[in-house]
Amino acid sequence: AVMNLLEKYNVALTDVGRLEVGTETIIDKSKSVKSTLSEEFNKHGNYDLEGVDNINACYGGTAALLNTMAWVESSAWDGRFGVVVCGDIAVYEDGPARPTGGCAAVAMLIGRDAPLVLQPVRASHMENAYDFYKPNLDSEYPTVFGKDSNKCYLKALDGCYRRFAEKWELRYKSDFNLNKVRHVVLHSPYNKLV
Repeated sequence: AVMNLLEKYNVALTDVGRLEVGTETIIDKSKSVKSTLSEEFNKHGNYDLEGVDNINACYGGTAALLNTMAWVESSAWDGRFGVVVCGDIAVYEDGPARPTGGCAAVAMLIGRDAPLVLQPVRASHMENAYDFYKPNLDSEYPTVFGKDSNKCYLKALDGCYRRFAEKWELRYKSDFNLNKVRHVVLHSPYNKLV
């Protein structure tokens, strides 16, 4: 995903100053995905890559994007591009949860004057839940409670919408509804949930 992105937009590997990864699961419970991806940058003499792996279920990719956006907007930004990689490398044992696993990745190029601009108003929802976790470190498979995951997702979606509307109203001094925006981008664990 990274090389396809950089080749498509004719960006040299030395023109990237941040590489941030968002994922659900680490590969081998110790080595970062970013360190593996950095090998290609290193081959071109680029060892100056800020960023980390964000491992936090579905929020990992969002955190990677927001961290990279904050870097571009900060005084620490050196003018180079940021690359955000979001991947789902979650695998489940045989059973009803297996179709929700994944092995997909997307790479995003972040910089000034981008064709896509993020809304300055945003909202999050974070709470502790045991709908998905890995209590057995000897197994690559998580313990999953699918119905609880669906409830957690819908509760978080409702909470984000409510808080987003409140923040919108404070910032713009007008009520928020979906007719006020052109696009809404949401994560969905699988396509029939939203």
